[in-house]
Order: sequence, then C-alpha cells, then structure tokens
Amino acid sequence: MSLTKLACQRVQDLTPYLSARRIGGKGHVFLNANEAPKSEQYTLDSSRLNRYPECQPPQVIESYAAYAGVQPEQVLVSRGSDEAIELLVRTFCEPGKEEILICPPTYGMYSISAETCGVGIRTVPPLADFQPNVPAILEQLDGVKVIFFCSPNNPTGTVLDREKLITVLNATQDKAIVVVDEAYIEFCPQFSMIDLINDYPNLVITRTLSKGFALAGLRCGFTIASPEVIGLLLKVIAPYPIAEPVAQIAAQALSPAGLETMRKRIQWLNELKQKFKADIAGLPCVKDIYDDNGNFVLIRFAESAKVFAAMVEQGIILRDFANKPMLDNSVRVTIGDEAEMQAVLTVLQSLA
Repeated sequence: MSLTKLACQRVQDLTPYLSARRIGGKGHVFLNANEAPKSEQYTLDSSRLNRYPECQPPQVIESYAAYAGVQPEQVLVSRGSDEAIELLVRTFCEPGKEEILICPPTYGMYSISAETCGVGIRTVPPLADFQPNVPAILEQLDGVKVIFFCSPNNPTGTVLDREKLITVLNATQDKAIVVVDEAYIEFCPQFSMIDLINDYPNLVITRTLSKGFALAGLRCGFTIASPEVIGLLLKVIAPYPIAEPVAQIAAQALSPAGLETMRKRIQWLNELKQKFKADIAGLPCVKDIYDDNGNFVLIRFAESAKVFAAMVEQGIILRDFANKPMLDNSVRVTIGDEAEMQAVLTVLQSLA
C-alpha cells in the first residue's frame, strides 16, 4: 500500500503553495520573489547557542513594538508572517465547520493554510479596481471566522481603502477576526492601518522583516493585535518559534541604525521603481501598469507569454500571474538593483 494513503485526505488533495524557490527556473537575474536585491552585514554571538531560545525574545518584541507604535503585549513574533497566517486560522477556525474569506487575486498562503487545517475557503471577487466588494462580503459572513486582506496587495499592489476596512470591522465585531497583511507596508507607511488597532479589537495586522528589511532568509514576522488575541495565539504557537541567531539579527535590524538603513533602502528601491515605470510606460508591449505600492510592479502585456519567454531566454526570472482571476497577460516584476532593472528594460525594448 502506498504510504500516501495514510495521509489525511485533505493533504493528499492539497496543491502546495508554489513559492519562487519551488517553481525554480534557470537564470541569473531573479526578480520573481519580491526579495531585496542585496543583504546587509550582521554580527552573531554564539555563546548562547547551547540554550533553547526565548519563545518571544523580549528585545525583539520591545523593539518591534516601539517601531510599530504599539505596546509589547500587542506583538507576537513568528517564523515569518506565513506562520502568523496559519496560527490565526488554527486559533479561530474550527476545522470542517468554519471558513476564512479572501478576495483573490491575493497572496496564496491564506488559502493554503486554510486547506492544510481543514478549514473552508470562501472567495468574494474584488471590484474592478481590486478594492474589496464590501456589500458582497457582508452578505457572505455566515460561518466565516477570519477575513484576510493584503495591503498593499500581492500581486496587484493595491492599498486597502480605509473606510471599506472600517465598515467590515464594524460588521464583524464579536463575529470574526479581520486580518490586514502589511508585508509591504514599509514601501508606503502612510497607508498602514495600525492606528486602528486600539479601536477595533477584532483587527489583526501581520508584518514581516522579509521585504523592506531585506531579511527574507531570516524568516521573521510579526502579528500586531489586541493583548487578548496575542494571548490566544501564544497558546497555539510552537514553544521555540524564533531561533537565537534570528532573534539577534532581528534586534539589530530593529535598532536605530538598522531602521535608518532600512529607510534608505526603501527610498532607493522606490526611486528605482518609479524610474522603471517611466521607462516602460510608452512601450507598445505594455498595456497596463498596476498600482505600485510594494517592491514590485505588476504589468499587463499584450502577450505575456512572449514576454516571459524572452526574459527566460536572457536568464531573467519573473513571476507569471496570467492564469489568476482578473490578471490575464500579467507578469510581476520585483524591483532589483540598477543593473537588473536595466536588463529587464532591454528585453522589453527589444519586443517593442
């Protein structure tokens, strides 16, 4: 008998999230995972590696709380925001009985986490501008325990409308948790919803050090919520979620010097993004450029398959979204360094 048959049926049926590393691809310019183009240098004290780490390292929690403008008891650190997503599903949804609600196209791990946990998925397509269809959402709340919004949204770059969020928060008080995934918020901090945390106990915000902080390899994310929600998540999280080296590097990244480095990086990448958009705006192969509030640009091409193939031929790996709802002929380009963006531009100019 195949051992596969011993696995839960939902796992047998599951299609895993196809991360950039799982998809792979042969090339030398990787602009498919929304990673920063370079890393910084950090120091490591190995004298404590013989001890188990703190479940919630105080220096990391306190530093992130100060950065985010909240209290330490409102912060939880986890293995990336991906773990935070799964913790929220496991904590608030009863398998086989309750559901999450998403508005695709959006980040794929919301649905993967729900499927893995045996939790149902309710989808409400967004409006033409990729804002949530609030009236439709309010009609679909029965049995929904967690609602996921991504802002800026991956892959469209759309920022969630504040009044729409507030309407959903008011309608779901004491009924559901509303999660705003702010993985890319460092690129547009003026659009954060974190100032609503104290007014809406059912609001949860997830963040990460992967994007703006250029620490995707560290796997360090944060959940910001009411102390009550954080207390519930602490019941579910693994006993040692953050390795000692991760805690040390995260604390350095969140120091005053680390924050200054991050902000300079954001300015540099945002300037490169605006230049790239201006360079491609008039090209015949480019039909539309979506919102650009993250470290990426989603582009609708006349023939995305042709563009994707031409990039691969030159060793440039992008992320194809042409098969996603509302995103026909669309390809996402991570903002890399000057040389990488010039390489992409050269290929697009050759197709014009």
